[in-house]
Amino acid sequence: MTQLETELHLLKKEVINMWDLVRSQLVKARSAMLNFDKDLAREVILKERRVNGSELKIDRDCENIFALLTPVAVDLRFVLAVLKINSNLERIGDIAEGIAKYVLSIEIPFHRPLLEETLVIRMYDESVNIFEDALTAFENEDTLLARSIFKKDEYLDDINLRANDLIEKYLNSHPQDLNQALYILSVIRKLERVGDQSKNISEEIIFYLEAKVLKHRHTH
Repeated sequence: MTQLETELHLLKKEVINMWDLVRSQLVKARSAMLNFDKDLAREVILKERRVNGSELKIDRDCENIFALLTPVAVDLRFVLAVLKINSNLERIGDIAEGIAKYVLSIEIPFHRPLLEETLVIRMYDESVNIFEDALTAFENEDTLLARSIFKKDEYLDDINLRANDLIEKYLNSHPQDLNQALYILSVIRKLERVGDQSKNISEEIIFYLEAKVLKHRHTH
């Protein structure tokens, strides 16, 4: 293995570790929300520092590879893609932290009918699935799986578009739950962004493996 190959191998491992950390943050924030677990929410907020630390380390490692090893072709595209994926992962970490903060802000558990009728649980599960698919696509260099994320993201977009109507319908019969409903609407908006960030990650995977830039192009 050349020094460049070794560094790229280590970089890929680092990104996968950060991905696992962010995934665990998302899953814990979901659990905190569903079970009204404030201790778990605090843990997510505390661990956000680790996510930020990982992002800075990966950025520095990418800069060192550029400066010292001058990668070209697919290796260059890989490092460029990692820089952007790293930023997307950090943003998803921020989203998980934001959801955890909502759990600390509410006085009583979210009402089950509110969670069910707004489809927020289904949306949360699907956003975690999409995020995991993006990781698998990255690990296995699978552009077919990366492309499937564009279609799956439409499901999240659809719930996001219907969110106002679903919340309004729920509040007609539960007007006392206005405060909780507004938090859930914010969670839905955040989960839609998890889908967008995962889609961005997929575009980067395709870019580095196929040398195709998909930004601002219809990918369906």
